Amino acid sequence: MFYKRVTMRILNTSLLMMIPIICVSAETVAAAPRMAVFQTSRQGDRLTPVELKESSQSATSRTLKLEPSKTYQTLIGIGGSFTESSAYVLSELSVQTRNKVIQAYFSPEGAHISLTRTHIASCDFSVRNYTYAPVPDDLELKYFSIAPDRTYLLPMIKAAQAVDGADFKILASPWTSPPWMKTNNTWNGGELKPEFYPAFAKYIVRYIEAYGKEGVPIWGLTPVNEPLGNDANWESLHFNPEQMRTLIADHLGPALVEAGLDVPLWIYDQNREDIMLDWADAIYGDEKASAFVRGMAVHWYQSTVDVGGEWLDQVHEKYPAKEILHSEGCIDALGDDEPIGSWLEDDLYWRPEATDWGKFWAAEEDKKHHPPYRAFYRYTRDLIGGLNHNLVGWIDWNMVLNTRGGPNHARNFCLAPVLVDSGRDHAYLTPLYYSIAHVSKFIRPGAQRIGLSGHDDTFMATAFTNPDESIAVVVFNLAEEDVTYSVEWGEKSFAVKIKGQALQTIVIRNK
Repeated sequence: MFYKRVTMRILNTSLLMMIPIICVSAETVAAAPRMAVFQTSRQGDRLTPVELKESSQSATSRTLKLEPSKTYQTLIGIGGSFTESSAYVLSELSVQTRNKVIQAYFSPEGAHISLTRTHIASCDFSVRNYTYAPVPDDLELKYFSIAPDRTYLLPMIKAAQAVDGADFKILASPWTSPPWMKTNNTWNGGELKPEFYPAFAKYIVRYIEAYGKEGVPIWGLTPVNEPLGNDANWESLHFNPEQMRTLIADHLGPALVEAGLDVPLWIYDQNREDIMLDWADAIYGDEKASAFVRGMAVHWYQSTVDVGGEWLDQVHEKYPAKEILHSEGCIDALGDDEPIGSWLEDDLYWRPEATDWGKFWAAEEDKKHHPPYRAFYRYTRDLIGGLNHNLVGWIDWNMVLNTRGGPNHARNFCLAPVLVDSGRDHAYLTPLYYSIAHVSKFIRPGAQRIGLSGHDDTFMATAFTNPDESIAVVVFNLAEEDVTYSVEWGEKSFAVKIKGQALQTIVIRNK
Protein backbone atom coordinates (compact mmCIF):
# COMPACT_ATOMS: atom_id res chain seq x y z
CA MET A 1 0.00 0.00 0.00
CA PHE A 2 1.33 3.42 -0.95
CA TYR A 3 0.51 5.16 2.34
CA LYS A 4 -0.62 4.39 5.83
CA ARG A 5 -3.36 6.20 7.70
CA VAL A 6 -2.87 7.20 11.32
CA THR A 7 -5.00 9.22 13.76
CA MET A 8 -2.42 11.68 14.94
CA ARG A 9 -3.30 15.26 13.97
CA ILE A 10 -4.34 15.82 17.56
CA LEU A 11 -1.68 13.99 19.50
CA ASN A 12 -3.60 12.51 22.43
CA THR A 13 -4.71 8.90 22.51
CA SER A 14 -7.40 9.70 25.07
CA LEU A 15 -9.12 12.28 22.86
CA LEU A 16 -12.56 11.11 21.76
CA MET A 17 -12.80 13.14 18.55
CA MET A 18 -9.86 11.93 16.52
CA ILE A 19 -9.13 13.56 13.16
CA PRO A 20 -7.14 11.33 10.77
CA ILE A 21 -4.08 12.51 8.90
CA ILE A 22 -1.71 10.86 6.49
CA CYS A 23 1.77 10.02 7.67
CA VAL A 24 3.95 8.91 4.76
CA SER A 25 7.00 6.87 5.71
CA ALA A 26 10.34 7.18 3.96
CA GLU A 27 10.17 3.47 3.10
CA THR A 28 6.70 3.87 1.63
CA VAL A 29 7.77 6.79 -0.54
CA ALA A 30 10.87 4.90 -1.68
CA ALA A 31 8.72 1.94 -2.76
CA ALA A 32 6.16 4.16 -4.50
CA PRO A 33 5.31 4.26 -8.21
CA ARG A 34 7.40 6.55 -10.37
CA MET A 35 5.03 9.46 -9.76
CA ALA A 36 3.06 10.33 -6.64
CA VAL A 37 1.09 13.38 -5.49
CA PHE A 38 0.28 14.45 -1.92
CA GLN A 39 -2.25 17.15 -0.99
CA THR A 40 -3.17 19.34 1.98
CA SER A 41 -6.42 21.23 1.57
CA ARG A 42 -8.90 23.44 3.36
CA GLN A 43 -11.35 20.52 3.16
CA GLY A 44 -9.17 18.39 5.42
CA ASP A 45 -6.59 16.56 3.31
CA ARG A 46 -3.26 16.29 5.13
CA LEU A 47 -0.48 15.00 2.88
CA THR A 48 -3.17 12.81 1.33
CA PRO A 49 -2.25 10.84 -1.81
CA VAL A 50 -3.99 12.14 -4.96
CA GLU A 51 -4.81 10.04 -8.01
CA LEU A 52 -2.85 10.72 -11.19
CA LYS A 53 -4.56 10.91 -14.57
CA GLU A 54 -3.55 10.53 -18.17
CA SER A 55 -2.73 13.96 -19.51
CA SER A 56 -5.29 15.56 -21.81
CA GLN A 57 -4.68 19.06 -23.09
CA SER A 58 -8.43 19.65 -23.45
CA ALA A 59 -9.03 18.77 -19.80
CA THR A 60 -6.27 20.88 -18.27
CA SER A 61 -6.35 24.62 -17.75
CA ARG A 62 -2.66 25.02 -16.87
CA THR A 63 0.62 23.40 -17.82
CA LEU A 64 3.76 23.26 -15.67
CA LYS A 65 6.82 22.54 -17.77
CA LEU A 66 9.92 21.18 -16.05
CA GLU A 67 13.36 22.05 -17.41
CA PRO A 68 15.87 19.96 -15.40
CA SER A 69 18.77 21.24 -17.50
CA LYS A 70 18.29 24.72 -16.06
CA THR A 71 19.67 24.77 -12.52
CA TYR A 72 19.76 27.38 -9.80
CA GLN A 73 20.59 27.38 -6.07
CA THR A 74 21.33 24.32 -3.95
CA LEU A 75 19.15 23.81 -0.87
CA ILE A 76 20.69 23.67 2.61
CA GLY A 77 17.48 22.75 4.37
CA ILE A 78 13.98 23.58 5.65
CA GLY A 79 12.84 23.60 9.26
CA GLY A 80 12.05 25.44 12.50
CA SER A 81 13.64 26.76 15.68
CA PHE A 82 14.58 25.35 19.05
CA THR A 83 13.62 27.94 21.67
CA GLU A 84 13.45 27.75 25.43
CA SER A 85 9.72 28.48 25.19
CA SER A 86 9.19 25.52 22.86
CA ALA A 87 11.27 23.29 25.10
CA TYR A 88 9.41 24.47 28.22
CA VAL A 89 6.03 23.72 26.63
CA LEU A 90 7.19 20.25 25.59
CA SER A 91 8.41 19.55 29.13
CA GLU A 92 4.84 19.95 30.40
CA LEU A 93 3.57 17.13 28.21
CA SER A 94 3.62 13.44 28.98
CA VAL A 95 6.63 11.58 27.65
CA GLN A 96 4.42 9.84 25.10
CA THR A 97 2.90 13.02 23.66
CA ARG A 98 6.22 14.89 23.79
CA ASN A 99 7.90 12.14 21.79
CA LYS A 100 5.12 12.21 19.19
CA VAL A 101 5.68 15.93 18.64
CA ILE A 102 9.44 15.44 18.28
CA GLN A 103 8.86 12.53 15.89
CA ALA A 104 6.41 14.62 13.86
CA TYR A 105 9.13 17.19 13.22
CA PHE A 106 12.30 15.14 12.89
CA SER A 107 11.43 11.62 11.79
CA PRO A 108 11.54 10.66 8.10
CA GLU A 109 7.95 9.57 8.67
CA GLY A 110 7.09 13.13 9.74
CA ALA A 111 8.22 16.48 8.35
CA HIS A 112 11.89 15.37 8.50
CA ILE A 113 13.08 18.95 8.91
CA SER A 114 16.71 19.54 8.02
CA LEU A 115 17.66 23.09 9.06
CA THR A 116 17.02 24.60 12.49
CA ARG A 117 17.88 27.66 14.52
CA THR A 118 18.43 28.35 18.20
CA HIS A 119 19.24 31.34 20.39
CA ILE A 120 22.52 32.03 22.16
CA ALA A 121 21.43 32.86 25.75
CA SER A 122 17.98 34.35 26.19
CA CYS A 123 15.62 35.77 23.58
CA ASP A 124 12.01 36.96 23.72
CA PHE A 125 10.88 33.33 23.53
CA SER A 126 12.69 32.38 26.71
CA VAL A 127 10.96 32.12 30.04
CA ARG A 128 13.30 34.76 31.53
CA ASN A 129 16.33 36.92 30.78
CA TYR A 130 19.65 35.12 31.15
CA THR A 131 23.24 35.21 29.94
CA TYR A 132 26.10 32.72 30.01
CA ALA A 133 28.45 35.38 31.43
CA PRO A 134 26.60 37.01 34.33
CA VAL A 135 29.63 38.44 36.14
CA PRO A 136 30.45 42.02 35.01
CA ASP A 137 33.86 42.66 33.45
CA ASP A 138 34.65 38.94 33.29
CA LEU A 139 36.79 39.46 30.19
CA GLU A 140 38.36 36.01 30.42
CA LEU A 141 34.91 34.44 30.87
CA LYS A 142 35.99 32.52 33.93
CA TYR A 143 32.36 32.24 35.03
CA PHE A 144 30.97 31.36 31.60
CA SER A 145 28.36 28.58 31.74
CA ILE A 146 25.60 27.22 29.53
CA ALA A 147 23.88 25.82 32.63
CA PRO A 148 20.67 27.81 31.95
CA ASP A 149 20.12 25.73 28.80
CA ARG A 150 20.36 22.38 30.58
CA THR A 151 16.86 22.53 32.05
CA TYR A 152 14.79 22.82 28.87
CA LEU A 153 16.63 23.79 25.68
CA LEU A 154 19.42 21.22 25.49
CA PRO A 155 17.10 18.31 26.38
CA MET A 156 14.82 19.26 23.47
CA ILE A 157 17.71 19.42 21.02
CA LYS A 158 19.09 16.10 22.23
CA ALA A 159 15.66 14.48 21.98
CA ALA A 160 15.54 15.60 18.35
CA GLN A 161 19.03 14.21 17.73
CA ALA A 162 17.90 10.86 19.15
CA VAL A 163 15.09 10.40 16.60
CA ASP A 164 15.85 7.56 14.23
CA GLY A 165 16.69 9.07 10.86
CA ALA A 166 16.90 12.67 12.11
CA ASP A 167 19.28 14.79 10.03
CA PHE A 168 19.46 18.52 10.70
CA LYS A 169 21.83 21.45 11.01
CA ILE A 170 21.68 24.21 13.66
CA LEU A 171 22.08 27.93 13.01
CA ALA A 172 22.70 29.88 16.23
CA SER A 173 22.05 33.58 16.94
CA PRO A 174 22.61 35.79 19.98
CA TRP A 175 19.85 38.32 20.63
CA THR A 176 22.20 40.35 22.82
CA SER A 177 25.61 40.28 24.44
CA PRO A 178 25.82 40.09 28.22
CA PRO A 179 24.37 43.43 29.42
CA TRP A 180 27.63 44.55 30.99
CA MET A 181 29.22 44.70 27.52
CA LYS A 182 26.64 47.23 26.28
CA THR A 183 26.35 51.00 26.23
CA ASN A 184 23.09 50.91 28.22
CA ASN A 185 24.07 48.05 30.56
CA THR A 186 20.72 46.29 30.15
CA TRP A 187 19.06 43.56 28.08
CA ASN A 188 17.09 45.55 25.52
CA GLY A 189 18.60 47.91 22.96
CA GLY A 190 22.00 49.57 23.21
CA GLU A 191 25.22 48.93 21.33
CA LEU A 192 28.29 46.84 22.05
CA LYS A 193 31.01 48.96 23.60
CA PRO A 194 34.08 48.98 21.29
CA GLU A 195 36.33 47.75 24.06
CA PHE A 196 34.15 44.63 24.42
CA TYR A 197 34.23 43.49 20.79
CA PRO A 198 36.97 40.92 21.60
CA ALA A 199 35.08 39.68 24.67
CA PHE A 200 31.84 39.25 22.73
CA ALA A 201 33.66 37.28 20.03
CA LYS A 202 35.20 35.07 22.71
CA TYR A 203 31.75 34.65 24.30
CA ILE A 204 30.31 33.29 21.05
CA VAL A 205 33.28 30.97 20.53
CA ARG A 206 32.89 29.62 24.07
CA TYR A 207 29.22 28.93 23.38
CA ILE A 208 30.00 26.93 20.23
CA GLU A 209 32.69 24.98 22.07
CA ALA A 210 30.41 24.29 25.05
CA TYR A 211 27.61 23.02 22.81
CA GLY A 212 30.12 20.90 20.92
CA LYS A 213 31.12 19.23 24.18
CA GLU A 214 27.42 18.43 24.72
CA GLY A 215 27.36 16.63 21.38
CA VAL A 216 25.40 19.46 19.75
CA PRO A 217 27.39 20.84 16.80
CA ILE A 218 26.62 24.38 15.71
CA TRP A 219 26.63 24.51 11.91
CA GLY A 220 26.20 28.25 11.27
CA LEU A 221 26.07 31.57 13.06
CA THR A 222 24.54 34.99 12.73
CA PRO A 223 26.58 37.54 14.74
CA VAL A 224 23.37 38.98 16.20
CA ASN A 225 19.63 38.71 15.64
CA GLU A 226 17.96 41.82 14.21
CA PRO A 227 20.84 44.31 14.53
CA LEU A 228 18.49 47.13 13.50
CA GLY A 229 16.62 46.51 16.73
CA ASN A 230 13.08 45.84 17.86
CA ASP A 231 12.37 49.21 19.53
CA ALA A 232 14.00 47.75 22.66
CA ASN A 233 10.95 45.60 23.40
CA TRP A 234 13.06 42.54 24.23
CA GLU A 235 16.69 41.38 24.05
CA SER A 236 18.54 43.21 21.30
CA LEU A 237 21.91 44.64 20.35
CA HIS A 238 22.21 47.33 17.69
CA PHE A 239 24.80 47.41 14.91
CA ASN A 240 25.12 49.33 11.69
CA PRO A 241 26.79 47.66 8.68
CA GLU A 242 30.18 49.24 9.36
CA GLN A 243 30.18 48.16 13.01
CA MET A 244 29.23 44.61 11.98
CA ARG A 245 32.02 44.59 9.40
CA THR A 246 34.50 45.53 12.14
CA LEU A 247 33.18 42.86 14.49
CA ILE A 248 33.47 40.17 11.81
CA ALA A 249 36.74 41.19 10.19
CA ASP A 250 38.76 42.04 13.30
CA HIS A 251 37.25 39.95 16.07
CA LEU A 252 34.64 37.24 15.48
CA GLY A 253 36.07 35.83 12.25
CA PRO A 254 39.64 35.59 13.57
CA ALA A 255 38.40 34.20 16.90
CA LEU A 256 36.58 31.36 15.13
CA VAL A 257 39.65 30.56 13.06
CA GLU A 258 41.94 30.64 16.10
CA ALA A 259 39.61 28.20 17.88
CA GLY A 260 39.64 25.90 14.85
CA LEU A 261 35.89 26.29 14.29
CA ASP A 262 34.60 25.99 10.75
CA VAL A 263 31.30 27.79 11.35
CA PRO A 264 30.12 30.03 8.50
CA LEU A 265 28.69 33.45 9.30
CA TRP A 266 25.40 34.77 7.98
CA ILE A 267 25.07 38.56 8.16
CA TYR A 268 22.14 40.93 8.58
CA ASP A 269 19.41 38.65 10.07
CA GLN A 270 16.66 41.23 9.59
CA ASN A 271 13.74 41.94 7.24
CA ARG A 272 13.78 41.67 3.43
CA GLU A 273 14.09 45.33 2.54
CA ASP A 274 16.22 47.68 0.46
CA ILE A 275 18.71 48.08 3.32
CA MET A 276 19.87 44.51 2.61
CA LEU A 277 22.01 45.85 -0.20
CA ASP A 278 23.70 48.39 2.10
CA TRP A 279 24.71 45.54 4.41
CA ALA A 280 25.91 43.42 1.51
CA ASP A 281 27.98 46.27 0.06
CA ALA A 282 29.56 47.13 3.41
CA ILE A 283 30.53 43.58 4.38
CA TYR A 284 30.93 41.71 1.09
CA GLY A 285 32.83 44.72 -0.22
CA ASP A 286 35.45 44.27 2.50
CA GLU A 287 37.76 41.42 1.48
CA LYS A 288 38.74 40.57 5.04
CA ALA A 289 35.20 40.46 6.43
CA SER A 290 33.75 38.77 3.36
CA ALA A 291 36.13 35.82 3.71
CA PHE A 292 34.35 34.77 6.91
CA VAL A 293 30.81 35.18 5.55
CA ARG A 294 28.84 32.55 3.62
CA GLY A 295 25.79 34.69 3.04
CA MET A 296 22.87 36.68 4.40
CA ALA A 297 20.02 35.70 6.73
CA VAL A 298 16.63 37.37 6.33
CA HIS A 299 13.22 37.59 8.06
CA TRP A 300 9.75 38.14 6.55
CA TYR A 301 8.17 40.80 8.78
CA GLN A 302 8.37 43.58 6.18
CA SER A 303 5.08 42.42 4.64
CA THR A 304 2.28 39.92 5.10
CA VAL A 305 1.70 39.51 1.36
CA ASP A 306 5.02 40.13 -0.43
CA VAL A 307 7.98 37.74 -0.16
CA GLY A 308 10.44 40.56 -0.86
CA GLY A 309 11.60 38.96 -4.09
CA GLU A 310 12.84 42.26 -5.49
CA TRP A 311 15.39 42.65 -2.70
CA LEU A 312 16.36 38.97 -2.63
CA ASP A 313 17.03 39.05 -6.37
CA GLN A 314 18.89 42.33 -6.20
CA VAL A 315 21.36 41.06 -3.62
CA HIS A 316 21.72 37.70 -5.37
CA GLU A 317 22.40 39.31 -8.75
CA LYS A 318 25.08 41.60 -7.34
CA TYR A 319 26.70 38.94 -5.13
CA PRO A 320 25.86 35.55 -6.71
CA ALA A 321 28.60 33.74 -4.77
CA LYS A 322 26.94 34.65 -1.45
CA GLU A 323 23.84 32.73 -0.40
CA ILE A 324 20.62 33.94 1.24
CA LEU A 325 18.56 31.99 3.76
CA HIS A 326 15.35 32.78 5.63
CA SER A 327 16.14 32.53 9.35
CA GLU A 328 12.86 33.61 10.99
CA GLY A 329 9.16 34.15 10.38
CA CYS A 330 5.95 33.51 12.33
CA ILE A 331 2.30 34.49 12.69
CA ASP A 332 2.46 37.35 15.18
CA ALA A 333 0.37 40.17 16.73
CA LEU A 334 -1.87 37.84 18.72
CA GLY A 335 -2.42 40.56 21.31
CA ASP A 336 -1.73 40.65 25.01
CA ASP A 337 -5.04 39.65 26.55
CA GLU A 338 -7.18 37.65 24.16
CA PRO A 339 -6.98 33.83 24.18
CA ILE A 340 -6.26 32.17 20.85
CA GLY A 341 -8.67 29.30 21.12
CA SER A 342 -9.89 30.13 17.63
CA TRP A 343 -6.46 29.15 16.30
CA LEU A 344 -7.31 25.57 17.25
CA GLU A 345 -9.78 25.59 14.34
CA ASP A 346 -8.30 24.34 11.07
CA ASP A 347 -10.38 26.55 8.82
CA LEU A 348 -9.16 29.79 10.39
CA TYR A 349 -5.78 29.25 8.75
CA TRP A 350 -7.46 29.70 5.36
CA ARG A 351 -9.48 32.80 6.33
CA PRO A 352 -8.06 36.37 5.96
CA GLU A 353 -8.26 37.12 9.68
CA ALA A 354 -4.63 37.10 10.81
CA THR A 355 -2.84 40.39 11.48
CA ASP A 356 0.75 41.30 12.19
CA TRP A 357 2.56 43.98 14.17
CA GLY A 358 3.03 46.10 11.08
CA LYS A 359 -0.71 46.76 10.96
CA PHE A 360 -0.29 48.77 14.15
CA TRP A 361 3.36 49.90 14.14
CA ALA A 362 4.22 50.49 10.50
CA ALA A 363 4.45 54.02 9.12
CA GLU A 364 1.24 55.11 7.43
CA GLU A 365 2.75 54.75 3.97
CA ASP A 366 3.81 51.17 4.77
CA LYS A 367 0.53 49.90 6.23
CA LYS A 368 -0.50 48.69 2.77
CA HIS A 369 2.09 45.94 3.21
CA HIS A 370 0.34 44.65 6.34
CA PRO A 371 -3.30 43.87 5.53
CA PRO A 372 -5.19 41.02 7.20
CA TYR A 373 -4.04 37.76 5.64
CA ARG A 374 -4.55 33.99 5.50
CA ALA A 375 -1.99 32.26 7.71
CA PHE A 376 -1.72 29.13 5.54
CA TYR A 377 -1.20 31.32 2.49
CA ARG A 378 1.53 33.32 4.17
CA TYR A 379 3.60 30.26 5.04
CA THR A 380 3.07 28.50 1.73
CA ARG A 381 3.55 31.61 -0.40
CA ASP A 382 6.77 32.44 1.41
CA LEU A 383 8.19 28.95 1.08
CA ILE A 384 7.49 28.64 -2.65
CA GLY A 385 8.08 32.29 -3.51
CA GLY A 386 11.20 32.58 -1.40
CA LEU A 387 12.75 29.51 -2.96
CA ASN A 388 11.96 30.87 -6.41
CA HIS A 389 13.85 34.03 -5.41
CA ASN A 390 17.07 32.17 -4.56
CA LEU A 391 16.69 31.26 -0.87
CA VAL A 392 18.94 28.32 0.02
CA GLY A 393 17.20 27.63 3.32
CA TRP A 394 14.01 28.44 5.20
CA ILE A 395 13.62 28.33 9.00
CA ASP A 396 10.36 28.87 10.86
CA TRP A 397 10.41 30.44 14.34
CA ASN A 398 9.17 28.47 17.40
CA MET A 399 8.40 24.84 16.64
CA VAL A 400 5.95 24.51 19.54
CA LEU A 401 4.06 26.98 21.75
CA ASN A 402 1.16 26.77 24.15
CA THR A 403 -2.38 27.75 23.20
CA ARG A 404 -1.70 31.29 24.40
CA GLY A 405 1.19 31.70 21.97
CA GLY A 406 3.89 31.57 24.63
CA PRO A 407 5.41 31.45 27.13
CA ASN A 408 7.13 34.71 26.31
CA HIS A 409 8.67 37.01 28.91
CA ALA A 410 8.33 39.98 26.52
CA ARG A 411 4.60 39.25 26.01
CA ASN A 412 4.83 39.36 22.20
CA PHE A 413 2.82 36.19 21.76
CA CYS A 414 2.99 34.33 18.43
CA LEU A 415 1.73 31.18 16.78
CA ALA A 416 3.72 28.02 16.14
CA PRO A 417 2.99 25.13 13.75
CA VAL A 418 2.29 22.94 16.79
CA LEU A 419 0.15 24.27 19.64
CA VAL A 420 0.03 22.56 23.03
CA ASP A 421 -2.58 22.48 25.79
CA SER A 422 -0.36 21.07 28.50
CA GLY A 423 -3.20 20.82 31.03
CA ARG A 424 -4.95 18.25 28.84
CA ASP A 425 -1.80 16.76 27.32
CA HIS A 426 -2.93 17.82 23.84
CA ALA A 427 -0.74 18.76 20.89
CA TYR A 428 -2.38 20.17 17.75
CA LEU A 429 -0.53 20.00 14.43
CA THR A 430 -1.84 23.12 12.71
CA PRO A 431 -2.10 23.45 8.92
CA LEU A 432 1.15 25.46 9.10
CA TYR A 433 2.97 22.27 10.07
CA TYR A 434 1.81 20.68 6.82
CA SER A 435 2.82 23.72 4.79
CA ILE A 436 6.39 23.19 6.00
CA ALA A 437 6.22 19.39 5.68
CA HIS A 438 5.20 19.57 2.00
CA VAL A 439 8.63 21.09 1.33
CA SER A 440 10.91 19.72 4.04
CA LYS A 441 9.85 16.11 3.60
CA PHE A 442 10.27 15.92 -0.15
CA ILE A 443 12.96 18.50 -0.98
CA ARG A 444 16.08 17.37 0.81
CA PRO A 445 19.44 19.04 1.57
CA GLY A 446 21.57 19.15 -1.54
CA ALA A 447 18.55 19.43 -3.84
CA GLN A 448 18.94 21.88 -6.70
CA ARG A 449 16.19 24.12 -8.01
CA ILE A 450 15.43 23.55 -11.68
CA GLY A 451 13.67 25.45 -14.42
CA LEU A 452 9.87 25.54 -14.22
CA SER A 453 7.40 27.55 -16.31
CA GLY A 454 3.63 27.96 -16.20
CA HIS A 455 3.23 29.24 -12.64
CA ASP A 456 2.25 32.70 -11.42
CA ASP A 457 1.04 34.54 -8.31
CA THR A 458 -2.30 32.69 -8.22
CA PHE A 459 -0.90 29.27 -9.14
CA MET A 460 2.47 29.08 -7.43
CA ALA A 461 5.01 26.33 -7.96
CA THR A 462 8.68 25.46 -7.53
CA ALA A 463 10.69 22.40 -8.53
CA PHE A 464 13.90 20.76 -7.28
CA THR A 465 15.99 17.75 -8.25
CA ASN A 466 17.02 15.83 -5.13
CA PRO A 467 20.41 14.15 -4.57
CA ASP A 468 18.72 10.78 -5.31
CA GLU A 469 17.68 12.25 -8.71
CA SER A 470 13.98 12.36 -7.83
CA ILE A 471 12.17 15.56 -8.74
CA ALA A 472 9.85 17.29 -6.26
CA VAL A 473 7.36 19.88 -7.50
CA VAL A 474 5.42 21.92 -4.93
CA VAL A 475 2.20 23.50 -6.24
CA PHE A 476 -0.15 25.93 -4.46
CA ASN A 477 -3.54 26.86 -5.91
CA LEU A 478 -4.45 30.18 -4.29
CA ALA A 479 -7.80 30.38 -6.11
CA GLU A 480 -10.98 29.00 -4.58
CA GLU A 481 -11.79 26.93 -7.67
CA ASP A 482 -10.38 23.46 -8.36
CA VAL A 483 -7.83 23.29 -11.18
CA THR A 484 -6.73 20.41 -13.38
CA TYR A 485 -3.21 20.95 -14.65
CA SER A 486 -0.59 18.98 -16.50
CA VAL A 487 3.08 18.52 -15.69
CA GLU A 488 5.43 18.06 -18.63
CA TRP A 489 9.10 17.24 -18.95
CA GLY A 490 10.69 16.05 -22.14
CA GLU A 491 8.09 13.93 -23.90
CA LYS A 492 6.46 12.86 -20.64
CA SER A 493 3.26 14.31 -19.25
CA PHE A 494 0.58 13.63 -16.66
CA ALA A 495 -2.42 15.50 -15.23
CA VAL A 496 -3.40 16.30 -11.67
CA LYS A 497 -6.49 17.86 -10.13
CA ILE A 498 -5.81 20.22 -7.24
CA LYS A 499 -8.53 21.55 -4.98
CA GLY A 500 -9.10 25.25 -4.53
CA GLN A 501 -6.77 26.75 -1.87
CA ALA A 502 -4.84 23.47 -1.70
CA LEU A 503 -1.13 22.63 -1.57
CA GLN A 504 0.38 19.66 -3.39
CA THR A 505 3.78 18.02 -3.69
CA ILE A 506 4.51 15.86 -6.71
CA VAL A 507 7.33 13.33 -6.47
CA ILE A 508 8.75 12.05 -9.76
CA ARG A 509 11.25 9.21 -9.57
CA ASN A 510 13.67 8.70 -12.41
CA LYS A 511 15.08 5.44 -11.10
